[in-house]
Amino acid sequence: MADKPLEHGGTTSGGDAADWPPVLVVGAGLSGLSTALTCALNARRAIVLEAAELVGGAAAYSGGQVWCGANHVAVREGITGDSKELTETYIRDVASHLAPEVLDEDALLRWIDTSPRAMKYFEDNGAVRWTVIPGLADYHNEAKGALPEGRYLTNEVIDGSVLGPWRAKLRYSPYFPVGKTYRELLEKGRRATYVDDSGEEKSATKQSHAGLPAFGLTDGTEFERGSDDDPLTYGTGVVAGFLGRAAGHELIDIRTEHRVTELIQDNGEVVGLKAQTPDGVVELRGPVVLATSTYDWDPELVHEVLGLSEDDWGSVAPESLRGDGIKLARQVGGQLARIPANATPILPGWRSQVGTGFGYGPEYAMPHSMIVDRHGRRYCNDSYWVDICRRTLDPDDKHLPFFLIWDDQHRRKYGLAATPPGGEYPEGWVESADTLEELGARLGIDGEQLARTAERFSHFAARGEDPDFGRGTVDYVNKFAGDPENKPSPVLGPIVQPPFHGIRLRFVGTGIGTSGVRIDGDGRVLDGAGRPIPGLYAAGSVAALTTTGTAYNSGIALGRGLTLAYLIGHELAGQPVS
Repeated sequence: MADKPLEHGGTTSGGDAADWPPVLVVGAGLSGLSTALTCALNARRAIVLEAAELVGGAAAYSGGQVWCGANHVAVREGITGDSKELTETYIRDVASHLAPEVLDEDALLRWIDTSPRAMKYFEDNGAVRWTVIPGLADYHNEAKGALPEGRYLTNEVIDGSVLGPWRAKLRYSPYFPVGKTYRELLEKGRRATYVDDSGEEKSATKQSHAGLPAFGLTDGTEFERGSDDDPLTYGTGVVAGFLGRAAGHELIDIRTEHRVTELIQDNGEVVGLKAQTPDGVVELRGPVVLATSTYDWDPELVHEVLGLSEDDWGSVAPESLRGDGIKLARQVGGQLARIPANATPILPGWRSQVGTGFGYGPEYAMPHSMIVDRHGRRYCNDSYWVDICRRTLDPDDKHLPFFLIWDDQHRRKYGLAATPPGGEYPEGWVESADTLEELGARLGIDGEQLARTAERFSHFAARGEDPDFGRGTVDYVNKFAGDPENKPSPVLGPIVQPPFHGIRLRFVGTGIGTSGVRIDGDGRVLDGAGRPIPGLYAAGSVAALTTTGTAYNSGIALGRGLTLAYLIGHELAGQPVS
């Protein structure tokens, strides 16, 4: 079908923002919706173009954690002691340990200064009602400036009925107990029953990953709704608040099944785009904001950015995350900024037991398990995904392929993926054997070394210690990923009970990249010479996390995305933030 005529024309030179061509936002995730909302609140029209049938993107699947230092919500809830200076200290300390040169100083300071204002702005304008996630500590409790609570925000419960017809268009997370709150989840956990060696039924806590970076449960498992009505929480609830506010604004037009395929330039300025729709190609005019998240479902970009083949990669993010924003930026000279692959928020996981997808879960952090390389040796704090990623993908000492090893105590207490505690694993999905030597042979691991590794690990694990790699020393992991009822450590237990089990792991993405489109601190896309490309901006995970460099906490991606939306929306409405 031939291209349709232009719907809009004109430039933003002078006049009232309401008379300017619309801002064209590519992607209807949290960053895209909040960018459009900021434009509209400042009297500029916005059109949001979403490739998929549903809106919300990776954010709607997520835990809805928004990280913001020195925020007004903590103060409102009686949590004091934070400041912008302390936030900066924390990020700088964490970023200094790996590739500190990738940190953009100006962007860091811009984000720290602006983020608290952005969070208050969206609350003041009815998009969200923030609450602090109780007891959620910064990842790196050992770092200078770390706090035990107060920097993680999420939305209060929102009633899905407020979305009207858009409720049917909202992604609903299969990974979190939508309808329940963090407070309920952290107080009660998920209870699982197993039978101990004496035949007595016991209760074990299988935490639902509240603390992991984006997604919550293992594959094949969905929480039931919280009640008979439609309360929305976690990432689904955060996105719902912004969607309800944006969809109800007269200056915002949200269009699903509009996959943007081309940017239009005039004299070096981005002045519009083309999108493929069910009815053909549509062409629109206006400045463009890329808010398409990252590259999870494009194998070529995954290999380029992370160096991982399809055997070592999977994703639980929506399949619409195909790197479109990165490709569009490159069309017009935008550059890919690279953060080291081993600083990316990806987790050890597996191919799904049910269907063709992928999953991950807290089981690798549970007692009676460890991670080894093909030599049968441990090499990292294997309860802590940050250290697993950093050491497995260390460019000077890679440990691929890598394997999860556990004993039958783990199977009976915790299960794995869709297999419940005490259940039997699907045939061919894991390897099992009566000895570690035999298990090693079946997995292609040095079995004799595996047995020696397990013997040393078990000796110290029984005492709640790991002198080799510090498993059990990260407060965040101990509280939110382990078994709090296991003594003396929530993440340590001997691997001694046959049969023994093992699986080759893969890294699983959650829709959060670190490498991506290079931007400045205000979200302007930069070319190879570091100059802004006129008319082109990027918000959310499509943009490289040069803002924090190699420092990462869950919630930083969403927090920075909202901050960039606030900055970009004001600038494009002629009201730049000072």
